[in-house]
Amino acid sequence: MSHGGPEEQDRARPANRAELSGPAAEVVQAGAVHGGVHFHGPLRPAGPMPRQLPGEVRGFVNRQPELDRLTQILTGDPDEPAAAGLLVLTGTAGVGKTSLALHWAHRVRERFPDGQLYVNLCGYDPGPPVTAGQALDRFLRALGVPVTGIPAGVEDRAALYRSLLSDQRVLVLLDNAATPAQVRPLLPGTAASLVVVTSRSRLSGLVARDGAWRVPVDVLREADAVSLLRKVTAGYRAEDEAAELAELARLCARLPLALRIAAERAASRPHRRLAELIDDLRDESGLWDALTADNDEEADAVRTVFAWSYRALGAAAARLFRLLGLCPAGEFSDAAAAALAGTELAPARRLLDVLAGAHLIEQGPGDRYRFHDLLRAYATDQAQRMESEATRLAALTRLCLWYLRTADAAVAVLTPFAAREPLPEQALTTPSPRFATEADALRWFAEERAALVAMTRLAADHGLPGPAWRLAALLREFYQHRNMFDDWIDTARTGLDAARRLGDQAGEAETLTSLGVAYLQSGRLAESADCHRAALDLRRNSGDEHGAARSINSLGLLALRQRRLTEARSRFERGLAAFEGLGERRWAAVLRGNLGDACLEEGDLDQAADHLTTALAVYAELGDQVSRGNALHLLARAHRERGRLAEARTAIEEALEIARQADNQAWEAHWLVELARLQVAESAAELALTSCQHAVTIQRQLGDQAREAVALNATGEAYRALGRPAEAVRFHQVAAVTQRRLGEHWQLAVTLANLADAHAETDPPGDPVPLWTDALTTLDRFGDQRAAVLREGIRARLAQWPERTR
Repeated sequence: MSHGGPEEQDRARPANRAELSGPAAEVVQAGAVHGGVHFHGPLRPAGPMPRQLPGEVRGFVNRQPELDRLTQILTGDPDEPAAAGLLVLTGTAGVGKTSLALHWAHRVRERFPDGQLYVNLCGYDPGPPVTAGQALDRFLRALGVPVTGIPAGVEDRAALYRSLLSDQRVLVLLDNAATPAQVRPLLPGTAASLVVVTSRSRLSGLVARDGAWRVPVDVLREADAVSLLRKVTAGYRAEDEAAELAELARLCARLPLALRIAAERAASRPHRRLAELIDDLRDESGLWDALTADNDEEADAVRTVFAWSYRALGAAAARLFRLLGLCPAGEFSDAAAAALAGTELAPARRLLDVLAGAHLIEQGPGDRYRFHDLLRAYATDQAQRMESEATRLAALTRLCLWYLRTADAAVAVLTPFAAREPLPEQALTTPSPRFATEADALRWFAEERAALVAMTRLAADHGLPGPAWRLAALLREFYQHRNMFDDWIDTARTGLDAARRLGDQAGEAETLTSLGVAYLQSGRLAESADCHRAALDLRRNSGDEHGAARSINSLGLLALRQRRLTEARSRFERGLAAFEGLGERRWAAVLRGNLGDACLEEGDLDQAADHLTTALAVYAELGDQVSRGNALHLLARAHRERGRLAEARTAIEEALEIARQADNQAWEAHWLVELARLQVAESAAELALTSCQHAVTIQRQLGDQAREAVALNATGEAYRALGRPAEAVRFHQVAAVTQRRLGEHWQLAVTLANLADAHAETDPPGDPVPLWTDALTTLDRFGDQRAAVLREGIRARLAQWPERTR
């Protein structure tokens, strides 16, 4: 694990969780017991069962024909298991597709004991829709896949998703889909799980190609529409005449969304005759007819009811409703609403209660609110009509600055040593929240994830390029530890374009750095190099010595990842000299740690130990436990390889204690492999097996196959130390299969050499020659000293192998 400073705490590697295949994988897939140590095959990741269905709407009415049709398609017989895998509910906007889907889903959810998944695909929202890749990312996290185990590509995510659901019975609700392309990657591979899709489109492609059952959802029958009106107004009004209720339902085109808004207004005016309210609505309808050339009766009815309810609001509530149409996403917090309106939190909450009471917004869990997409579009239209461009820009500026300051506060808790850009000094009426714990900060990022991406884009598109690039640069601190490559690359590119339009070279360099790290961690190394070189040129041209040294460090990390060790070491040395010249003790320690890693990989053990020891003293003084733990792990390896086992033991135990105190399983699993190799050196190979088993188990749960393969290879080394080469062969085989597939060429060469040695030691011996030859071929791409030593050892063993066995 190498450091890029506060923004690159872990050695960048692409997330990859492709399934093992081939004969060698049988060791893992079937499960094995060796010497009392159990290695289990791939399991569904540990984690809570997903239960993501939102609650049902109040006052759901009959819809019995549709409910019966859905249940009939699902089973044909209530006592039989599910027979259909894909249902599509289609109908016009506001007709109640989501309410129907949720009501029925709650009725049948017990048939799906492995949980429920839900996503609003926002196919018809004013903003960008949710992509299949974004939805898969959310689903995989909900299914317990850790961030390091989520692949970068949509196809790989979809494959993992199907694998996880292959033997599960899960209910998946995909709300507001616009196209089949949004839906197809989210379909499980078997009919055991059920997918329910709602859409305004007929989605004919899903019916024709994917075997979907389409269930049309029409407007309510008159009796059901009247029933809905009565349910919402019950307890607030005296019994209204059935004929008047029927007329109100007609004016609402018998659409549930319009009916609920109209009923809520009637309920809030219990002493007004319903006939008067109907006359008002007719007048509003006539006004709307005069302003529109549309011939869509249902759309006109919805907009009429919206306008009727909106005009009844007080001035402050109406203004907030309009401004909420400028929100970057359809869901928002009360604090974000207050920032947008430029008010304190308490009065904003009172106005939000007014809007929720009028059914113009919906209150979610905690401090969250959300729009129906039609109402959001109406609010946006009102903002365009009623607010000046200057007023709209001022509101967006307040909101963007609030997001920027809140994200900065969250990052300060999550990565306290991060190099954050200074923020604009503009005062805000709504203060950004403060976060007491990392969990609080992470919860905020999770809730605002979609809004942060959209806010970055919105700011860039509406004349706020400075806040746009600053927000993009800041979000790197959150994304990089969670492999959120889609959001990360999206915001970084948006910020980069904004900084270039502004002509801000510092912003351009920061966003290029963020994009370079994203490309490095997602395995796009050539693009990463281009970004970091461009950032370095900008910083040199502007005289930014600190930034230039950071870019040199980033290029060193890229070279270290590619095992260009001479280049990596040279870059780290130059960066170290620059930071020491600037008096930057923390960054100098970071560069010493990275330099120690490069020296260690080269086999320069004494120099590595010197650099790491110096860095450790600074980390201890500053209280930087993250960097200290990693340096201790590297120092333990240097001590072990020099034969200083007692010092190695002290270092690795301290590192593991840091990992456990931080409850960071990724560190613990990675560092346990070094403990296992130390235990082998201490002639305690049985204990090493236990350490390896623990490391393999954690890495499998985390989904980091590259490091899991390293732990499996170390397991084989422990078995060879115990004189059990046949068992070693099996673990080296599995490790080699994974490393070859992932393109981990250096680790593959090491594992192939181990595998060949284990074959040579079995009774009767296997044929190690093809494996040694394969290892030598793999080593041809490396020219460092450690590679030379390994190459020399293999050639010596080849020369000694009996001629008759070749």
